[in-house]
Formats: sequence, C-alpha cells, structure tokens
Amino acid sequence: MSSKQEEQSKDINKFSENDTKALEQLGFDEWFQDKSKSYIKDDFSIARIIEVNRSSYKVCGGHSTIIAELSGKFVFNIENSIDYPTVGDWVFIQCFNDKSTAIIHGILPRKSLLKRKDPGKAVEFQLIAANIDYALAMQSVDSNFDLNRLERYLVMINESEIQPIVVLSKTDLISSHELSKINDKMKRFNNKYLFFPISNVTSYGIKALQNELKSNQTYCLLGSSGVGKTTLLNILLGENLFEVNEVREKDNKGRHTTTKRHLIRLESGSIFIDTPGMRELGNFAIGTGLEETFDEIVSYSSQCRFNDCTHTHEKCCAVKAAVEQGIIDENIYKNFLKIQKESAFYERSLLDKRRKDKASSKIHRNYMKSTRKK
Repeated sequence: MSSKQEEQSKDINKFSENDTKALEQLGFDEWFQDKSKSYIKDDFSIARIIEVNRSSYKVCGGHSTIIAELSGKFVFNIENSIDYPTVGDWVFIQCFNDKSTAIIHGILPRKSLLKRKDPGKAVEFQLIAANIDYALAMQSVDSNFDLNRLERYLVMINESEIQPIVVLSKTDLISSHELSKINDKMKRFNNKYLFFPISNVTSYGIKALQNELKSNQTYCLLGSSGVGKTTLLNILLGENLFEVNEVREKDNKGRHTTTKRHLIRLESGSIFIDTPGMRELGNFAIGTGLEETFDEIVSYSSQCRFNDCTHTHEKCCAVKAAVEQGIIDENIYKNFLKIQKESAFYERSLLDKRRKDKASSKIHRNYMKSTRKK
C-alpha cells in the first residue's frame, strides 16, 4: 500500500468533528464510540437504524438518511430473531450510489434490548427497540387502567436494565378524587421511578415531563393502543407529524395508529422511539426484571425456609405469610406468580424449540454431506 493509500485509510477510520457531533446527537456516546473502534475499517461507517421495513432498513449516519439492506453474509450468520437489527441499533454500513443506498454488515454491541414473546402461538422473541436509556410505560386512567399490565411492562423494562418512567395519561377524563385513588395504588412505584400524571388535552403534567427529558438520551414509548403515545410524541415534537386515531367509544380501545417503530430526535435533543400498541406482553427469562419490579415480595422471600421456595404450597413461606397478614397485596402476589409461571413456560418452550432446530440443522448438514459424497 502506498503512503497516500495508507493516509486515506487512516482518514476513513476517523470521524471528523462534525461527523462525531452529528452521531452524538443520535445517542452515539463514549460507550458506543469505544465499542465501534474495531468495526470501522475499509469504507465502513456508523449509522443508527431509525425505521425497520419488511425487507429494508432506514438508517441515519448523522447528516443523511438512506435505505439499507442486510449483506448476504450477515443474513447467512443469523441464528435467531435476536440477531436481526431493530430500531435503535447502531450498525456499520457500506454506502453505494453516491451514498443513496447502503449495505448493513453488522450490529455494534447493544447497551440494552427491549424484547417480548412473539404474539400468538409462535415461541420466539420479537424485538421492540435497542439501546434505550429510558422507557415511558404509559397507562391511561380511564377504564383501560390495568395495574397488572403496568407490572408486566415494568418487568420487561427492568429486565433490559432500562430506567422506567411511569406515565398516567388522560387525567382530564376523571375527577381529582378518582386520580387521588389511583395515585394511592401507584405509591409503591412512585418511590422508585419518575412518575407523571398527564393530560394531552389540557397539557397537565406535560411541562414537568419535558423538564426531565435529557439531551442525546434515547426514550421509548410503551403502552396499549389508545393510551395516547403518538399524541404525546406529537406534542413533544410541537407538530402533528404522526397520525392519530380516535378511541372507539363502545369499548374505549384504540386502533393501532403506529404500525411500525420510528426513531426521531426532538428539537430539545431528546431521542424518541414510538412503538405500536401491545395487546399481548409475554416475557422470557425475567429473573432480574421480576425481582426489581416485585422487590417487596423478594424482600420476604429471603426469609422463607427453603431457598427454592415457589411461594405457592411450601410450609414456612414468608411471602405467603405476608400476603395472609395483608402486608403484601394479594393481587400483586397473584400477578407475580402468573408472570413467573408464564415466563418459565415460555423459556422451556423456547429451549425445546432451539434443541429441535439444532437437531434438524444437523440432520440437514449430514444429508448434504452424504449427497456430495455420492
């Protein structure tokens, strides 16, 4: 390689001050900069996925947004759904056609990954978003309010080591007395997480929420259809950029206004990912998330006679005793057991599926080998 070529190669492996600043505004902090050093080679560059389509990805390299596809080698090495890129991922790309298209060659290590069980009968992960710093778990305070569902969201968020923020929307639909009663139910969360009752109609609580948002940090909006996620995002943006559908009066439920995930940066510098509403929320492998969300149960479990106590039928179970004495709310206890049982079932089913897939792949490889020998 000539000295001129070596100099060009070195330049490629460096970000200019403008490039670095543009990427930092998308959340490319020192952690990602350090992880990216071994990936930036040849004519590769770094970009963040801002939208996932059926067969392509929309990525942003700081100054421009382009359509990208996965390389053949990338696809060949994919073993399961977690290996695919998702919104919020940092990827290294190779640009073509005067930077109008790109090929994705790989994903940088993830700081966090939000995922759930694929809705329906499929036993597989569904990716929600990656590299999230804060997740806003939204619940509306109308008839759609469900404390058990909120606990499921918090388990998922805590398991991903993301900081939860609890948002109660539509406070304009209930009286101050009714809101006070809901706040009483939320006390166990208020002491642990940022908590904001808001109204997208009257703007109640919006300013307080905005004041807590941090520049260059990534936030994810989570909640059922109709709780006001997209409306809140439009308010934070200061314009009606995303379509909003009305909630049906007959059942007080909303349609899926957001059909795919988007990453967008606010003028304030905060980065937001909007997600479609979730009717099903199954979780895999949620040890840490369960402990973080139900810490009052975990604190009593250490007093149980048996280390592997399931808190269901064993003698001298401190958790059951606390429930019977009214120290732990019975509904909280029942939801804890339900989530724990579901997670264990999904995990066993997933492991069984992995073993079958591996065995099937081995049979296929052996068959191909025997065919080539003939």
